[in-house]
Amino acid sequence: MNRQSMQVEVADGALNAYVVYPDHPSAPAVVVLQEIFGVNADLRATCEELAGKGFIAVSPELFWREAPGLDLHSWSPEEWKQGLALYEHYDFDRGVRDIAAVVAVTRALQGCNGKVGVMGFCLGGLMTYLTAARSHVDAAAWYYGGQTERFLGESAGLAAPIIMHVGEEDEFVTPEAQRSIKEALGSRLNVEFFTYPGCYHAFARHSGTRYDAAAASLANGRTEAFLHRHLANA
Repeated sequence: MNRQSMQVEVADGALNAYVVYPDHPSAPAVVVLQEIFGVNADLRATCEELAGKGFIAVSPELFWREAPGLDLHSWSPEEWKQGLALYEHYDFDRGVRDIAAVVAVTRALQGCNGKVGVMGFCLGGLMTYLTAARSHVDAAAWYYGGQTERFLGESAGLAAPIIMHVGEEDEFVTPEAQRSIKEALGSRLNVEFFTYPGCYHAFARHSGTRYDAAAASLANGRTEAFLHRHLANA
């Protein structure tokens, strides 16, 4: 496993991304999108797990303009406040353009088979949905993306297959929001929507207080199979 960093040029600067390569000469890639805590230890662990499953994992800094190098702990109340403040001022539209640029650069990386998926958690889940709806990706994996219900009018743009995971007790993706998402997307052949009984927001975050090992393992196993199915060489 080879860990690196790379810079991606965008219109108003350059953002950093954490990259982990698998031990394979050719592999599909997954762009992994952060929660409000930056590219922290938890997200880097997710990247390493993906590399261990045979994917190139690339995790860009979404808050690079305001807080480059952000690396927060989800268990710290003060760092929660810092992350929430950044989230409240985050420009989703500009963020999608950033992520699309990362996808384009990732597609051309040496060792990439040309297929790129996007996978994200919480804020990153929403950005996964928006990126899949507005740009070209080959697959998308959404984990409990808060505010997704606000953008369901963009679902017609979802050309890539998408897999979605949410805890039935999620505090930020309410039962009403879940119903709206499922009603809007559930009839589409390229959407897989899974709920997890008894689970709350961030049930798949390794270090989170709401972490549910069994549900996370089930969701991640489904995601791995989904990504291999849609990102393998044609």
